[in-house]
Amino acid sequence: MMLQAAVATPAVAQAAAQVATQAPATAPTTAIGEPNAVAMTFFFAFIAITLGITYWAARKTRTTEQFFAAGRTVTAGQNGWALAGDYMSAASFLGIAGLVATSGFDGLIYSTGWLVGWPVVLFLIAEPLRNLGKYTFADVVAARLKQTPVRLAAAIGTLSTVTLYLIAQMVGAGTLIKLMFGLTYETAVVIVGAAMIMYVLFGGMIATTWVQIVKAGLLLSGAALLAILVLARFGMNPLALFAAAADQYGATVLAPGKLVSNPLDTISLGMALMFGTAGLPHILMRFYTVPDARAARKSVFYATGLIGSFYLMTFILGFGAMVLVGPQAIRAVDAGGNMAAPLLAEFLGGTPFLGFIAAVAFATILAVVAGLTLSGAAALSHDLWTSVIRGGHAREGEELKVARYASLGLGIVAILLGIVFKGQNVAFMVGLAFAIAASANFPALVLSIFWRRCTTAGAVASMLTGTIGTLLLIYLSPVIQMDILKEPSAWFTLRNPGIVTIPGSFLVGAIVSMMTRDEKALAAWDGAVHDMIVGKDETASS
Repeated sequence: MMLQAAVATPAVAQAAAQVATQAPATAPTTAIGEPNAVAMTFFFAFIAITLGITYWAARKTRTTEQFFAAGRTVTAGQNGWALAGDYMSAASFLGIAGLVATSGFDGLIYSTGWLVGWPVVLFLIAEPLRNLGKYTFADVVAARLKQTPVRLAAAIGTLSTVTLYLIAQMVGAGTLIKLMFGLTYETAVVIVGAAMIMYVLFGGMIATTWVQIVKAGLLLSGAALLAILVLARFGMNPLALFAAAADQYGATVLAPGKLVSNPLDTISLGMALMFGTAGLPHILMRFYTVPDARAARKSVFYATGLIGSFYLMTFILGFGAMVLVGPQAIRAVDAGGNMAAPLLAEFLGGTPFLGFIAAVAFATILAVVAGLTLSGAAALSHDLWTSVIRGGHAREGEELKVARYASLGLGIVAILLGIVFKGQNVAFMVGLAFAIAASANFPALVLSIFWRRCTTAGAVASMLTGTIGTLLLIYLSPVIQMDILKEPSAWFTLRNPGIVTIPGSFLVGAIVSMMTRDEKALAAWDGAVHDMIVGKDETASS
C-alpha cells in the first residue's frame, strides 16, 4: 500500500505517462531462439577463463582438504565474493526477474526472503560451523552425537536439497542456451552438465571458489548496467517506473495477491526462504574454506552487502521487463518467465547486450551448479563413505577418489532431472529446495549447537521429519498434483510446506530428545560448549 501511495504523486504519474507513450505496445522481434554470435563469443570466453582456472586449481588439488575446503586458505574478502557467487543463482537473476515481470509485487517475496536469511547465518551459524566442522554441516551435528545415524540422516537431507536445487539450475541453463544457440533443450542441458562435471572433478573447491568470484563480479556488473539503462528511461526515478507499471497493468501489480494470495502460503514461503539460507549445504560448506571463525563472520558480512545490492536491482529489472517488454511477450518466449532479463537486455541494448547478459546468466548457473555438486559429493564421500562405511578410517586418496566419482554421478543425475522438469519457473523450484533445507538441516543445526539436552535420536528424528515431511507435502501440494500431474485439486493446499515442516522438525527433535538419554552427548557438551558458542580462536586470543 505504501508503494501504491508513493507512485500516485502527480509528478511521478506525469513522468510515467511520458515514458509510457514512448514505450512500444509490444516487445520488438527478438533474436532469442536464433544463434547469437555475441552470446557465443562471451560463452566461449567464459568457458576458456574458467577452464584455465580449473587447470591451475587441478595442479593445487592433491588432498581431500584441498578438494573440499581449498586448503582453508581463502581470505574473508574472497570468501564473501564466492558466497555471493554461490548464492546468487539462476533463480535470483532469471527467476525473480521473471516472477516480478509476470506477477508484480509478489515476486519480490523471493528477494526479501533470501536476503533476510543472512543475519541468521551471521549470528547463529557461521562461527560454530567453522570451529566444529571439517567439510560438511553434518560434522557439526555429529560433533557430540553418534556418527553413523546422524550422518546418514544428514546425507538424506543434503542430497534432497542439492537435487531439487540442481534441477532449478539445469532448467534455467537449458532454457538459456537453447534460446541463445538455437540448440535443443536436451542438448543444452547436457552441455551445462558436462562443463560443471569438469570444473568439480578436476578443480574441486579451489576452482569452484574462483569461478564463483568471477561470476559474482560479472553478475553484479551486468545487473547494475541493466538497471541503470532501465532507470534512464524513467528519469532515474524508480517511482516513475512503478507508476508506469500501474498505469499499464493496473494498481494490483504493486500489491500482494497475484502470485501468493493465501496469507499462510506467504508466511510459509517466507519462513522457508529465510531459514533455508542457514541450512543450504553448498553455502554452509563455504565456511570451511577460511582459516578461522573471525574470517567466516567477515565473509558473511561482505556477502550480505553484495547480495543485498543485487536484490535491490531485481526490483528494477522485474518491473522494467514488465513495462518495456510485457508479460505476454515474456511468456511467449518461455512459459516459466525465465527469459525476462535477457529480453529486457535485448530491448535496451540490442542483440550484443542480449549476448552479454545471456553469458552472464550462464556464468551464474555454472558457478552455482559447481558448488551444489561439490556439496553433494561431500555428503556421499565424507559423510557416507568415510564416516559411515569406513568408520572414519578411509585412506586420504580413497576419500578423494570417491568424491570425484560422486561428482560424476551427481552431474549425470542433474542432467537427467533437468530434462524431466523442463519448463518450470526456476525461482519457484528453488523455493521448494529452501523448504527442505529449512526443515531438515536448520533445526538440527540449532538444536545440536545450542541445546544441551539434544540427543542423537532427537537430531536424527528432526532431520528425517524435515526431509521426508517436506518431500511428502510437496508431492501432495498443488505444485505436483495440479501443476504437473494436472489433478483438479491437491491433498495439501499450501504451495510451500515450510510453515508446517519447520516448526514440526523442531518439535519432533525436542520431544524425542526429552524422551531419550544420551550421556556421551551431555559429556561432550559440557566439555566443548564454550568453544562452540564463543569460538576457539576468540578463546585462544583472550
